Amino acid sequence: MRLRLREASLYHWLRLRRALDHRPRSADELATPAIRRILAISCTALGDTLLSTPGLRALRASYPQAQMTLLVHPSLKALFDGLDEVDELLPYDGKWRGFGRLARRLKNYDLAVILHGNEPQATPLAYLSGARHIFKLPNNNRWNFLLTNRQPLRGWDELGHGLDQRLAVARLAGATGECDRRMSVPAHAEGAAAVDAALAARGWQTASIIALQPGASTVSRRWPPARFVATALELAQSRSELRFVVTGSPAEARLCQELATRINAALPLPAGYRAWSSAGQLPLIALPDLLRRSSLLISGDTGPMHLAVTVATPVVALFAVSDPARSGPAYDLERHIVIRKWRTCDPCFSKNCPYDEPLCMDNIQVAEVLAAANQILSRQSA
Repeated sequence: MRLRLREASLYHWLRLRRALDHRPRSADELATPAIRRILAISCTALGDTLLSTPGLRALRASYPQAQMTLLVHPSLKALFDGLDEVDELLPYDGKWRGFGRLARRLKNYDLAVILHGNEPQATPLAYLSGARHIFKLPNNNRWNFLLTNRQPLRGWDELGHGLDQRLAVARLAGATGECDRRMSVPAHAEGAAAVDAALAARGWQTASIIALQPGASTVSRRWPPARFVATALELAQSRSELRFVVTGSPAEARLCQELATRINAALPLPAGYRAWSSAGQLPLIALPDLLRRSSLLISGDTGPMHLAVTVATPVVALFAVSDPARSGPAYDLERHIVIRKWRTCDPCFSKNCPYDEPLCMDNIQVAEVLAAANQILSRQSA
């Protein structure tokens, strides 16, 4: 109830404030030095932020002189620190807590672009930053009255891949010319050193490593853990040189360790050296280098999947609930293999999936993941 009252109060206050706001908003300012300060918002998950980097690059190319600030989720600030396209990172988790403090800090921006953010916070923050020009897609929500691009109304179904949705926002905001669709992530010497040390401790300096990502932001995007184990065991039988790293967040450490333990228990000696869980053992800034050192990643629709694509590591991407046309690999398609199954529940409850092991993801069989992994590995050794 309290949150609903807060949102309603903010909505009516901003409607009044916007009605009384008669500042000039000439479109002729876009893509000119008149835009001196840019606020970019992409403060959700890892994959969402990676998908935003081409849009940021397109904006930087059109506004080389502008100071650009990026709102990024606090858990990702260290990973994206040093991103070439932006001058400043501000942590924000996209929720009410911290909204007022951040709104008071954001001042005197000329342009705001919402590449990916939660409502009802993202668009009000963009307006309260002082920006004369505010762009967002999709633009079919109740905060539309604050946007520069109020019409035509466009929803998610019209915008294609998330990467292209971000680039469309950048173009509305003045980005011109050819846009590089490749995602980017800064290099971190400390992350690379951590990976080198971890691999050396296991004697894996020259090993052929398969990365497994069993966790996901929602249960509905997770392939059953037993399927990951079975796939690893099948791969190990035919390719004795392989080693397996189970990746995940600190919150997924128990799941990842269970997988590594089950793989090690089933494989010949030396026990404990065929699989290793990096979840909670390495900082997030090390994940790009860990994936770069891997021959491939097997994953559902996750941030690490997008990170593997970013660092040019092949992925076997597993989809059912989500649509790879919107959130799968978006380029270098010859390098990756996407396996997609149908949604088994109608309606699909997605984030509120009632199954511990979703039926739709369970339709993905070990044999087809194994075939995809072997196809990629054979291509690399040819």
